[in-house]
Amino acid sequence: MIAQNLFWILWTGLIGLVVGSEKRPNIVFILADDYGFHDIGYHGSEFRTPNLDKLADEGVKLENYYVQPICSPTRSQLMTGRYQIHTGLQHSIIWPSQPYGLPLQYPTLANLLRDGGYTTHALGKWHLGLYKKEYTPLHRGFDTFYGYWEGGEDYYTYYNCDTFHNRTIEEEEIPSQKEGPWCGFDLRDMETPVTNMNGTYSTHLYTGKAVDIVKNASNSEKPFFLYLAYQAVHTPMEVPQKYMDPYSHIKNEYRRIYAGMVSAMDEGVGNVTKALKDSGIWNDTIVIFSTDNGGQVFGGGNNWPLRGNKRTLWEGGVRGIGFVSSPRLKQKGAVSKKLMHVSDWFPTVADMAGVKVKEDLGLDGFSQWSMLRSGKSSPRKEILHNIDIWEPLQGKMLYNDTFDTRVRAAIRVGDYKLITGNPGDGKWYPVPTTVDGLTPPLPAEISESAKNVWLFNVVKDPYESIDLSGIMPSQVRSMLDRLKAYNATAVPPMYPQSDPKCDPKLHGGFWGPWE
Repeated sequence: MIAQNLFWILWTGLIGLVVGSEKRPNIVFILADDYGFHDIGYHGSEFRTPNLDKLADEGVKLENYYVQPICSPTRSQLMTGRYQIHTGLQHSIIWPSQPYGLPLQYPTLANLLRDGGYTTHALGKWHLGLYKKEYTPLHRGFDTFYGYWEGGEDYYTYYNCDTFHNRTIEEEEIPSQKEGPWCGFDLRDMETPVTNMNGTYSTHLYTGKAVDIVKNASNSEKPFFLYLAYQAVHTPMEVPQKYMDPYSHIKNEYRRIYAGMVSAMDEGVGNVTKALKDSGIWNDTIVIFSTDNGGQVFGGGNNWPLRGNKRTLWEGGVRGIGFVSSPRLKQKGAVSKKLMHVSDWFPTVADMAGVKVKEDLGLDGFSQWSMLRSGKSSPRKEILHNIDIWEPLQGKMLYNDTFDTRVRAAIRVGDYKLITGNPGDGKWYPVPTTVDGLTPPLPAEISESAKNVWLFNVVKDPYESIDLSGIMPSQVRSMLDRLKAYNATAVPPMYPQSDPKCDPKLHGGFWGPWE
């Protein structure tokens, strides 16, 4: 006889027992794009985020939480619970013209939850592959999808041009100022191109769709998983004027527009939260909020007082805004400084949903549900930020019997963080509220320095201002050995050249599968 508080879900090779003494929660995961560490109210932002602040104040703020420095790698780790060295996504993003995506052999978080009895919905940005249908959301565990498959586009027209077109590895991070050879639209309802939303601001569009999903879900017996991946606040710099009006005191134009974009997103989060409460399902819902990487300082974002920005391995590139809010939490109004990484969401959400993941799945993530719910200790002791063997080497090899310090990499072990190779722009960017003119700060020049090893105690020195590598050689060697061990488990990077068959002109003017 099956006890009332015990039920089984069978999923070959992945799901084991599902145990629960209470109704399984709805889970709403909100992912912001290029949202700077400084740019939320409770981090001292000069613009207001009342809805995000309220949710965070009522839940658990994650103040030792890490993501990846760019879009696709973060999303891949969120969806699979695996480091990017184990999925081949350790180098750059997935461009819409490239014939690859998140490897199909890895089940996604949506697969986990749908096969565990949840309805699953994705809204907004995908950015994990589109060249074959098999790589798109409806084939990766989602029941419904409304949004765009590639990585960035106009907020009103949903039009985007590829700027990769077979640049060399050395050239790829220098954006082209000209339109690429392939341009097209990218907005879909399920798999059908949407042509009647030109002029609708995307933050409003995805918020409206999320509210509809919440209202419809309130009539269902099944719990739901909603992945709301906002386009905001990624470039291009676009927002309705009314959201900028309160920030006329911000002289830097990009920062002023960005402030409006953040306000529109905050309003959207408030509307989704209101829908959950109005529908009577708030008490049975867990809301997770995260950014995908550090803020882009050349697109209005800011990570002050952290060093660096998007694309870099400095804290400004990888330390993210994150919080969890729900009546289900036993601790409320908490600030957690326990170590957590974006790859932890896969097993953490599984625990939230009461779905046990088999140990032989080989995840890099750890379940943090007991830490989030009750304030217990974090099982995570270290984080591999990345190892990118295709980034150009920098300087000379420090040792010949451990990890090659010329290679771009970073790892966190306990209180210490080690960076090797070329970590990217290492400047500190103050908040540009009083900068005259309409031009954002000029990008830093690529360093020609031979230096390729940095060691910081990021607990005592989160600003990465005191390099300890010269006085703690044993700590450096120990962490290089950890990088060597991780690198021995890495799969080769995937990063193919563009395929001309991607041209949207060949596919009705839309970006989409071509194989």
